[in-house]
Amino acid sequence: MISETYLKLLKTEVKKIDELTNMTYEFEIILQDIVNHVKNSELEFVKRLGNLSNNETFPTMKDKQSNILEILYKYLGARVIDTNYAILKETNTKSFEILSNELNSLIGLENVKKEIEGLVTFNKIQKVRENLGLKKTNRTMHMAFLGNPGTAKTTVARIVGNMYRSLGLLSKGHFIEASRTDLIAEYQGQTAIKVKRIIQKAIGGVLFIDEAYSITENDKSDSYGRECLTELTKALEDYRSDLVVIVAGYEDLMNQFFDSNPGLKSRFNYFIHFKDYSVEELLEIFLYICSENDYLISKEAQDKVKDIFQKSINEKDNLKSNGRLARNIFDSVVMNQAKRLARSKSFSKETLQLITSEDIFLENQN
Repeated sequence: MISETYLKLLKTEVKKIDELTNMTYEFEIILQDIVNHVKNSELEFVKRLGNLSNNETFPTMKDKQSNILEILYKYLGARVIDTNYAILKETNTKSFEILSNELNSLIGLENVKKEIEGLVTFNKIQKVRENLGLKKTNRTMHMAFLGNPGTAKTTVARIVGNMYRSLGLLSKGHFIEASRTDLIAEYQGQTAIKVKRIIQKAIGGVLFIDEAYSITENDKSDSYGRECLTELTKALEDYRSDLVVIVAGYEDLMNQFFDSNPGLKSRFNYFIHFKDYSVEELLEIFLYICSENDYLISKEAQDKVKDIFQKSINEKDNLKSNGRLARNIFDSVVMNQAKRLARSKSFSKETLQLITSEDIFLENQN
């Protein structure tokens, strides 16, 4: 990013100022406030820099002032350009038909596909009514995705955003992903600023908050989490016509999340449940990953992989299950294959592609 170059230059110059004036990180702290978009921090920086330049104790500051201000202005301008460029990169220009095929080609998730198809159709018709001067229903497009990790919630959220963009329901269709650390600040009063900044970046597209329940899980939830939810709830209403907020997480923890703010749940009209993958679906995902990476897998090896999936489901290990488990097993298997081939010291294109039953074991497997 261009802005990072100017930021490094600024940090270097600011450090020199603090060393010259024997100030304890004063300008470095203000610069960090600028980076964090703290209100009026830019003006405070310029004001203090001006005061130093007029101080006869530091005669060299007048020469430094113009150079530092030039770097600051370039950084602020480049930051805007970088933000817009990031949005442009996230904006997808695929047609609705292509995006619909992408959704339907996902393994499993049949109930999710059906619900997404229904809500997209509903909002599509509402847009047509609006274009013809008819009234449309007052339902928001915000959604809650409920389910265990590795069930393609993020993938579906991206596709939905682009579908809405292709239908003219969203102006950009870009995808902004946020976590607790992106929303909750370290100091009282700054959380609202962070939330507003994320919202502004997401307008016109999708704001996806994974593990949204973590906002109210911390010891600071009484103040910091409540501040975040207050600002988020307001944004859900204020920008409902050109913003989709999708919150995601475990179903039981998400229920607690919605209970933490009386007005929050009413802002979400769609609650979509992502079921865990079956053994057959997990094997299909694993085989797809193999195919995408130019690997072939023997029938015996497939049976052993299937047994691993079945064991994981029986143990109900949600943290290591679903799509993430398929990816983790693939990573282990190709490592095992590489070690096996290295010992043989002789291999061809065919042997490099083939995964055998000998390669199917996990390091921590009993």
